[in-house]
This record gives sequence, structure tokens and C-alpha cells, in this order.
Amino acid sequence: MKLNFSLPLLAVMFALSACKQETSPQNPPAPASPAATNAAPAPVAAKSAFEKLVGRWERPDGGYVLELKSVDAEGKVAAGYFNPSPINVERAIATTEAGALKVFVLLRDENYPGCTYKLTYDAATDQLFGQYFQASQQETYDITFARQK
Repeated sequence: MKLNFSLPLLAVMFALSACKQETSPQNPPAPASPAATNAAPAPVAAKSAFEKLVGRWERPDGGYVLELKSVDAEGKVAAGYFNPSPINVERAIATTEAGALKVFVLLRDENYPGCTYKLTYDAATDQLFGQYFQASQQETYDITFARQK
């Protein structure tokens, strides 16, 4: 039996066989090289002034604990409040006003229907001081929180 191949057909078959690359444990595929870039590396974020607020704070007049778990760059605070059981923190925000760090906390729970804390951080004493508004009694009290060590 005589095979009749044309020259162009042989060239195509040779080209296809050359393109096929065998992969096996002895001949693994080459790893992809990282893409070259001229972009500058991402800058390391500077510490926020709000980080001074992070911690557990206790009112010495009754054992109430305000836990400021984290504060993002926009001032949103992840917070918990305990008396000694957890009380729902509806919202907590940190701001700076005239160079002072401030914290506002809104409580919304049974016996805490919209109670608020308006606090200012005192770096010299490492304390939060300000006012507590007791919504059900419509009374405002001057209070202080000391950082728990």
C-alpha cells in the first residue's frame, strides 16, 4: 500500500507535533513568570490617631465597661458595652474636633432606649471623660472611663 502525502500536509503535521508539549512528573510544565510591572509597591498605612481609643474602658462608679474593639479610618467604631451583661451598641463613631479625639456611642436595648455617651479622650490621664445621657430618665451625668490594664 502506497501512501501519498503532499508536502503542505506533511508541514502541517510536523508543526502540530512540535507544538504538543508532554507533561509528566519528569517533565512538568514551566511555571508562569510573574508579570513585569513598574507600579510602586503599596504604601504601608500610617497608624490612625483613632487607634489610641482601642481598648477596654471601665467606669469606676459602677463597673460599666465600654470596649472599643477597632476604629477604621473614617471613624466607624466596633464597640461593645457591658453592665455586666452585654448591652446592644446601635452605633459608635470616633471623630476629631479641634485636635481632640471624641467618641459617640448610642445604646439601644432593654432599659437603654437611646442612651448615649459623648466622650473625649484625655491623653495625659489616658481616660475618656464626658457625659452619659440616660434616656428613660431624661438625665445627663458627667462620667469618666479609665482604661483597663
